[in-house]
Amino acid sequence: MKKFKSHFEYSKDERSGIFILCLFIIGLLVFLKFYKPTQVPLLDTSSPQIVSIQREIDSLKLVAIEKRKPKIFPFNPNFITDYKAYTLGLSTQEFDRLKKFRNTNKWVNSVADFKRVTQVNDSVLNKISPYFKFPEWVTNPKIKYSSSTSFPKKNFKEYDKELPFAEKVDLNIATAEQLKKIYGIGPALSVRIVEERQKLGGFSNDDQLYGVWGLKDSVVKKTLLRFTVKTPKVIERMNINTASASDIATIKGISFDFATEIWEFVTLRERINNLNELEKIDGMTTSRLKLIALYLSVE
Repeated sequence: MKKFKSHFEYSKDERSGIFILCLFIIGLLVFLKFYKPTQVPLLDTSSPQIVSIQREIDSLKLVAIEKRKPKIFPFNPNFITDYKAYTLGLSTQEFDRLKKFRNTNKWVNSVADFKRVTQVNDSVLNKISPYFKFPEWVTNPKIKYSSSTSFPKKNFKEYDKELPFAEKVDLNIATAEQLKKIYGIGPALSVRIVEERQKLGGFSNDDQLYGVWGLKDSVVKKTLLRFTVKTPKVIERMNINTASASDIATIKGISFDFATEIWEFVTLRERINNLNELEKIDGMTTSRLKLIALYLSVE
């Protein structure tokens, strides 16, 4: 029969191990009783140094936030797109008012005009108006005329009969002084016509007069009774059935939004066979169609 062994009986090696363990525990207890850990000073967040660092961090955060905001560069408010209007903070209704106004061939020439047309609130206007950029002859005309300024009729000639082609003055060599003789063309408009001719490198067609800013259709018709393009600049026309919206937007007086409408009109029909089909587009005026016909064809 196997003899029962007590749990309290240990060998010599086991007793030595227990003795060492007891010494270790006693030593640890003595160490913990007399050990005083070094006190780590608490961070004083109100100290001048901490406050200064916090302010610097806050300023860096503000700079980072400003950098993430969309940058606004100088722009002409007459040619903003719906996306541009959105980034500027204009509502859909405000942009639609501007678009409707521009589709009548009228122009915004000042901050006051922009507010009157769009009815934008002052907080948004004050934010974006410093970036408005109008042509030099609008913001700093050499001779200033108010809307109520009247010119002596003796400086103008009212023409009602068209001259033969041979007797007409070539629009590509006409001077501002000659143009001022037409009733409705003052000093500012006459200079503007000459400047427009210089920008284009010469007129290619009489209808390009309709693209001169501020020149009324009725005045253009009077002008063409005495002036015409005799030495046209050659224009390479684009095929409207293959042109992109960006291509169409290069035509003077055609905004990117309106160019997109033209492109969509053509794309939905796969192609058009006559430019007169564009008359169905909302906002397409006779003068606009004449301008488009100079730069686009259906072939």
